[in-house]
Amino acid sequence: MKNKILIYTLLSFVVVYSCKKDDESDDFTPTPIRDRAEQQIDDDAALLEYFNTHYYNSQELADIFADTATPDPKASDIVITELVSGENVPDGHTLLSDPGVLITRETNHADTDYKYYILNINQGGGVESPNFCDEVRVNYFGSYLDGEVFDSTANPEEFDLINVIRGWQIVMPEFNVSESVVNNSDGTVTYSNYGLGVMFLPSGLGYYVDVPLNSGIPLYASLIFKVEMLETELADHDMDNVPSYIEDYNNNLFFEEDTDEDTFVDFLDSDDDGDGTLTIDEDLEDTDLTFDSDGDGDPTNDKNGDGDPTNDDTDGDGIPNYLDTDDSESRDN
Repeated sequence: MKNKILIYTLLSFVVVYSCKKDDESDDFTPTPIRDRAEQQIDDDAALLEYFNTHYYNSQELADIFADTATPDPKASDIVITELVSGENVPDGHTLLSDPGVLITRETNHADTDYKYYILNINQGGGVESPNFCDEVRVNYFGSYLDGEVFDSTANPEEFDLINVIRGWQIVMPEFNVSESVVNNSDGTVTYSNYGLGVMFLPSGLGYYVDVPLNSGIPLYASLIFKVEMLETELADHDMDNVPSYIEDYNNNLFFEEDTDEDTFVDFLDSDDDGDGTLTIDEDLEDTDLTFDSDGDGDPTNDKNGDGDPTNDDTDGDGIPNYLDTDDSESRDN
């Protein structure tokens, strides 16, 4: 199944509707949505039980990494197997619940405290890692706790993390991109030393009840994603030269900031302070003090901009021009 399932439905529903068992009735019975905190308790218990009863092929993956003649292991090379009752974990494999195997993280989302878990197989040798709202290029396999794969990529796919489930927004920044990217003559791309791992998400960091239409994903499904973190690109959704992640001023991974209260949140607003000067034009710094670009005889007073509106503060009040209605000077005049 292709990657479109990952696109997150932004609509929220007050009730979930299910049909009565009586086939002769056309009535629908509204079923109240489960309390998120109660569901998280059940989800976490199910995940912990999963870790106690599943192991992965740790030595095989390590051998692939050690063999310089072979490509890096892929998400599809990660094999998680259920431990049969009475069986010991086979040599060369590691139980997920063993100490130090999984990274445990906590977050608050939708006024609920969540735990989620990460198996970091390879950090990735690249310098960059994505922010929660950046563009990423990845391969992945998504499955349920019973092992059924509900979504996957055949080739690397690109995503805007702003459009995917919260679990991806908070886990993908944990990995670095590829150390090298080689464009081959046949049109393929070879990635080396990329981030590789598995995320284990409770339903509240997945789709919860907002499942994509016709996806077949059950309500309240905890999810597992094996992921290759290949490339990332800094996102600027309103193209104002202020990266989108910076416009989450309170760092809550949720865009609610609307400086000029015009109903357009700042990361989608080209004039953040509503002073009539576009944010991109409130970038006034002169990047070349030897070149007189405006022809006034003084090369030090030009307003070329340095590509960063966040470091311009004309009145020195600590508020950058693009967020300060008192500073509406434009580099265009």
